[in-house]
Amino acid sequence: MQERSIRSIETANPKQTAFRRLAEKRTNAILDRVRILGNLANRSAYDYTEEDVRKMFLAIEDELRLTKAKFRVTGRREFRLS
Repeated sequence: MQERSIRSIETANPKQTAFRRLAEKRTNAILDRVRILGNLANRSAYDYTEEDVRKMFLAIEDELRLTKAKFRVTGRREFRLS
């Protein structure tokens, strides 16, 4: 019964199904890459400055902020004199 329910949801809203499938896949890929980036913190293998780290995370945070803004619903405001 549950499988039938899942199939009906998928066919009822294929855009949402596609979004969820791709969002999971892409988010997990990003999380994996962030974990790999964390391997650079190993001071016995790499040499870096605090400024290097600051620049690296600033770039990541900027891109994340821009991407997050794309998901905000920004409807047009209606002007009224009253």
